[in-house]
Amino acid sequence: MTTSRRQFITGAGAAALVSAANDHAAANDGRRKKRQTSDARGASNNKAQVLQIAWRRTVPVRYEADVVVVGGGIAGVSAACAAARSGASVILIERFAVTGGNCTVGGVASFCGETGGQGEVFDAVIADLATFDAVAPYKPYPAADNRIFDHEILAVVLQELLIRRKVKVLLHTRFVDVCVDGGRITECILCGKSGPEAVRAKRFIDCTGEAEVTRAAGFDTVKGRPEDGIQLPMSLMFFVRHVAKDKRRTQVPEGWFEALRDRDDLPMTSIWPNGPGANALKIKIPMFDSTDTEGMTRAEIRARRRMMAVLDYYQRVEGKPWLLDHCSPQIGIREGQRAVGDYVLKVEDLRAARTFDDAVARGVYPLDAHKPDDDKRTYILSAKDRVVPPYQIPLRCLLVKGAKNLMAAGRCLSADQLALSSARVTTTCSMMGQAAGIASAMSVRQGCDPRELDPAAVRKVVEGRGARLAV
Repeated sequence: MTTSRRQFITGAGAAALVSAANDHAAANDGRRKKRQTSDARGASNNKAQVLQIAWRRTVPVRYEADVVVVGGGIAGVSAACAAARSGASVILIERFAVTGGNCTVGGVASFCGETGGQGEVFDAVIADLATFDAVAPYKPYPAADNRIFDHEILAVVLQELLIRRKVKVLLHTRFVDVCVDGGRITECILCGKSGPEAVRAKRFIDCTGEAEVTRAAGFDTVKGRPEDGIQLPMSLMFFVRHVAKDKRRTQVPEGWFEALRDRDDLPMTSIWPNGPGANALKIKIPMFDSTDTEGMTRAEIRARRRMMAVLDYYQRVEGKPWLLDHCSPQIGIREGQRAVGDYVLKVEDLRAARTFDDAVARGVYPLDAHKPDDDKRTYILSAKDRVVPPYQIPLRCLLVKGAKNLMAAGRCLSADQLALSSARVTTTCSMMGQAAGIASAMSVRQGCDPRELDPAAVRKVVEGRGARLAV
């Protein structure tokens, strides 16, 4: 007799899952009401009342691992690789076809800040890119504040690094929900091409960038600036190829999009090389909520309209011999939800170059304090006030407050908005991810929760793997 996956549920494990699902369903109402109160800018929460339904289904526990990492950006890849090197069995969940997040899917082909001494995972990434001749030569920070690379090659490099580390990668797989028992996540519910399934693990690491796991589990999150919740602005990357001057032409029909006839009409636009005969352009898209379904939809639509207007300006007004090549499939997000951790990194910590006994990462990048409510190259701080000295990020910022077996790394670390604006860059996110992977695997090996680890022991391993933490 053949049993379908939808019918598959057996033994004590199945009973436990059903029990956890029932408990989870009962707890969901309270958690979601709390989220609706705190998500002041979510489109659905602007309504006086929200219709609610309860749904429940039984799904197979198809996967088990020591450590599950949700989100395959640079923080997630670094976490997965570090945990695997520490001897843990690891599963990495990624919703796109490739890992790398903003660096690959988002098209942001530049490592910001210091690219040396970020840890052995990042070193391995750089070494592999260099093998492909796909990364600019090293220059120390601040002599250089970015390092260009080929983002399409990076997608391949990260894939192969994960395979070498024996990380099980699930692509085209969305995180859906969690089952929680007494502050401990027991399973994550996923949905890929096989349909809804569960993955069970001893430790979970939230590298979604939007604190999706933290939020679904009912632990505290924050977003935006305190007074109104407005987030740091998003940016869209698009790419043009050069053609002979006698082949140049305009591609945007008159009247389709807002006409930009003067350079002052342009949104903040950054232009950099993208290989021979090509350029990458990044445009600022402010005032949308990256944590809300309708907000993200509007942001993507607005971004592509602005892209076409900017393209038309350069073709029609400046006569650039450019043709649109492609646009990143997702807008780049600077800030989404952030987990509330055992410690909240504050901008004052950065400015004071504060050191921590449990330091596990180091940042150097300026406060990327873009003014969030216009699309120009404006900032909320002066150029002088944006500069910070090298600073440390403590392990406590990666420990989700109230959670027993969940850590958060990358853009959803525990930090205020201005501290995040520096710490969110790829290099620092990689350091945080590596530290979270080391701590998670170490706690599995020692049979304790990550919070119960000796922070000095974690730091020793982190530094032993090439992370320079001294400030």
